[in-house]
Amino acid sequence: DYPRPSVAVDVAVLTVSPVGDLCVLLVRRSGKHRHNTWQLPGTFLHKRETLADAARRALLTKAEVDGLDPVQLCVLDDPGRDDRGWVLSVAHLDVVPWTRLANAGTPDVRVSPVTQVSRLAFDHDHILALAVERLRAEYRYVPDPRGLLDEPFTLLELQRLHEAVFGRDLPKDSFRRRMEPTLHDTGRTQAGVVGKPARLFLRSSGPRPLPQ
Repeated sequence: DYPRPSVAVDVAVLTVSPVGDLCVLLVRRSGKHRHNTWQLPGTFLHKRETLADAARRALLTKAEVDGLDPVQLCVLDDPGRDDRGWVLSVAHLDVVPWTRLANAGTPDVRVSPVTQVSRLAFDHDHILALAVERLRAEYRYVPDPRGLLDEPFTLLELQRLHEAVFGRDLPKDSFRRRMEPTLHDTGRTQAGVVGKPARLFLRSSGPRPLPQ
């Protein structure tokens, strides 16, 4: 009497590469349906399984990535979003340092710059856009809430991180005026550099988790 949809989870894992690109973890589909297309890691919810457990299982089984803790981003409920049938997706997000994904390069798993990603399976382009928007909102007024930089760091390193997140150059002076009051000055400077050494900073507080 009450038809029910299937429930899936899809996970956007974002990172910043050493060359300064905002990147996303992708997996290649196998099997007959949409064979060889790329998508975010995802899976169907199993009986008596939590959404968080399903998200972690998707990362482990589809991308061989363990130890992450993605949180819910949004629910996608367009009845036509999946051509296999009526499927709701609970999209998840995690943001991690590059080193957590450095070994993810295989023929079926890759970490790609978001500017080079398009035509993912289902509505995963939309999920990715929402994930990037959420990340940028976090970084708009906070130095490094996801702990992507190793401490201590220079203001230039922090600015390059923000430019990777926002995908554009940022004015140096206004960026420093906005960020410096939110940092803890270590009183030390960068060693082993040519020219005037840059000051080293810490986050005033530790990395903050994404809000539930």
